[in-house]
Amino acid sequence: MFDYSLLHWTTFLTAAVLLNLSPGPDIAFILGRTAQGGLRSGFAAMFGIWAGAFGHVLMAAFGLSAILVASATAFTAVKWIGAAYLVWIGLQALRSGGGGFLSDRDPTPPAPPGRIFRQGVLVALLNPKVAVFFLAFLPQFVVPGAGPVPAQLFLHGILIIAVAGLVEPALVLMSHRLMAGLRRKPSLGRWMDRTLGALLIGLGVKLALSGRPE
Repeated sequence: MFDYSLLHWTTFLTAAVLLNLSPGPDIAFILGRTAQGGLRSGFAAMFGIWAGAFGHVLMAAFGLSAILVASATAFTAVKWIGAAYLVWIGLQALRSGGGGFLSDRDPTPPAPPGRIFRQGVLVALLNPKVAVFFLAFLPQFVVPGAGPVPAQLFLHGILIIAVAGLVEPALVLMSHRLMAGLRRKPSLGRWMDRTLGALLIGLGVKLALSGRPE
């Protein structure tokens, strides 16, 4: 069971690393929360994204993601909910006026890690493109005779999250170190919040305008 060649693992792991480094709502959310609230916020966002991705892995492994591909209504509903959520948290960042960044003049604390974790789960779960991606990507690595198809899909999906565990913590640490010396500047805080807000709103609009894969 799970008997794969070296070429199989090399191809899969290379693709998994590149996928985890590609920009998207998940990376934007993780880095934005790290810049706003430091390591605790960044890791809370990261774990939330992973939890949401795990949900997509389960759906792909057991065929539930196929509903999003087969049903235009289901895909559109999830797409609009996800887009609206991204725009909503983007507007929150725009309205904060730099309040997400700690400073001597503005002691507003960052959002609690639990809330950030839940936001991360929703950012991942409410993106139907992620569900479609897992359903399209994972079957390419199913090998006849290597094991039950759902088990193979689940294994490779979990390994994508495991690769994220090697890549994304370093991104959180780098973002935190970069912002550590700058967080006390109120003007930078306002600029970063506005940038994060605009980015999340832009990603929400992009998701809303995206079509259903054929």
